[in-house]
Amino acid sequence: MEQKHPGVAGIPWDQPATMIDLDGKAPLIGTIRDCAVHFGLYKPHAKAQARVLLTQPVHREGRKTRTWLLEPEEIEALADRLKRETN
Repeated sequence: MEQKHPGVAGIPWDQPATMIDLDGKAPLIGTIRDCAVHFGLYKPHAKAQARVLLTQPVHREGRKTRTWLLEPEEIEALADRLKRETN
């Protein structure tokens, strides 16, 4: 199966991360796993506003530098990965 967001596949579940919300709600400080679990519970509007700030940047295809922020589609890929790995 081809990964749509290959950069997120290598992020360890225990890596510290912070989920932020563009609407200004309080951030969730925890691990990548915590962020993926919470993202899966969000309603569509909240998912569109969510971002994850990483403690270690990831490579993005087509970019020369690594980035510190995950977009909603990438967080969704993490949530899907978590579902696959826990089933």
